[in-house]
Amino acid sequence: MTSVRYLAFLVLGLTAQADPKIENVLFLISDDLKASVLGCYGDRICRTPNLDKLAAQSVVFERAYCQGTACNPSRTSLMHSRYHGAKGRVNLGQHFKDNGFYSARVGKIYHMRVPGDIIAGTDGLDLPSSWTEKFNSQGQEAHTPGDYACLNLNVFTTKPEDRQSTGMPHRMFVSVSYEGDGSDQPDHKTATRIIALLRKHGKREKPFFLAAGFVRPHYPMVQPRHYFEPYPWKKMVLPRAVPNDLDDMPRLALTKSRSELNGIAKYPDNQKRMWSAYYASVTFMDEQVGRILAELDRLKLRDKTAIVFTSDHGYHLGEHTFWQKSNLHEEVLRVPLLISRPGDKAGRSKALVELVDLFPTLSRLAGLQTPKGLQGTSLVPILNDPAARVKESALSIHGGGISMRTANWTYTRYKDDSEELYDMVKDPGQFSNLASNAKDADQLKAQRAAFEQRVKMAGLSSGTKKRGKNQGSKREGRASQPAP
Repeated sequence: MTSVRYLAFLVLGLTAQADPKIENVLFLISDDLKASVLGCYGDRICRTPNLDKLAAQSVVFERAYCQGTACNPSRTSLMHSRYHGAKGRVNLGQHFKDNGFYSARVGKIYHMRVPGDIIAGTDGLDLPSSWTEKFNSQGQEAHTPGDYACLNLNVFTTKPEDRQSTGMPHRMFVSVSYEGDGSDQPDHKTATRIIALLRKHGKREKPFFLAAGFVRPHYPMVQPRHYFEPYPWKKMVLPRAVPNDLDDMPRLALTKSRSELNGIAKYPDNQKRMWSAYYASVTFMDEQVGRILAELDRLKLRDKTAIVFTSDHGYHLGEHTFWQKSNLHEEVLRVPLLISRPGDKAGRSKALVELVDLFPTLSRLAGLQTPKGLQGTSLVPILNDPAARVKESALSIHGGGISMRTANWTYTRYKDDSEELYDMVKDPGQFSNLASNAKDADQLKAQRAAFEQRVKMAGLSSGTKKRGKNQGSKREGRASQPAP
């Protein structure tokens, strides 16, 4: 049942007119970044000093969820504030451009093939309507000279030949460590270009909407050797493993990117090397964020610029023996979200929020008339009071089904009507699927009802509704596949 407090915040979000107006927006988005590896989200190993500093000046959203579980659907969704399908809709960059802002993209905002479009320096699925100017950040990716590893094949070499690259089946497990300062890498180039644009446009009368799209820690995880050094692979600790962990998962919950299928199960040391390379990539990306923020401060633009940092979706690094993305579990669905508005006090929010909320939020912060047809909700009430909330649940969508995250539960329904139900208070690692547990029948019934209502409000299909016995643990048939 909707609480009186919830309704009050909705009214506040619709009627408040006195919020301070910002002049500029700096939008920063990482690729394949799981929230749990950042220091400001509790990781004690990964070094992310610049994002941690930004977090200390922002509202940190601890329960932010993506709507798409791979790059293209997630980025299309957040840029249009639509759960699914955006044809003919106004996009975020276009909205600011049409309202007199200088709008520029550097790097990956809409979907680009990584590494394909990065090596070629091409636009991918970019929408030109979004930007006054756009800039790509090219790099050699897996072909960067140095110590190459393809960890699921246990291949280590310095030779340039036979490296897994664009469209190749094992590219997801590639890392490269090399001697250099990182200036040849796409994310470094993105930061350098954003800095140049800040210097050029920061003091002009026309406000700006600058979007910086970092490709790390998306595979291949390529960065100079000294970024690997804080993370010796022998000291990496692998995720908790539970016997028969997958037995109670529906077949559509199981992707083909599992340790037993991709080969990395044979190399536990290489699983640790994956963590080392991922951490190294995150730290390299964090340093580029720091370069941009330092320039923003140097130019004295911080007091008139709203800053957003997020990721398109999370990532699996061996949890449940899963790797990469494109499934409906917490490590993929939960993303980092930091929003810094000039003059605000820093804080942390446990409110459930979605990436579709960014468009209406930024529009509201800039004092613009928000376009009709957006499906997100402004987060300004939460920026005003981190204890506020604007919705009761978050939806995430994959080809195989839809997941709904509430404060204490995750309920997922797949297209064959199989289900998952997890108690996120007692079982945050999602090891015990309660969908077939008779003791939790009342909770399952309540979650089903809430799911039906929420999915209908989002204009989505909730499934066939032809449930049979024990569908929550049904595993026959073909597993869903990871997206590119």
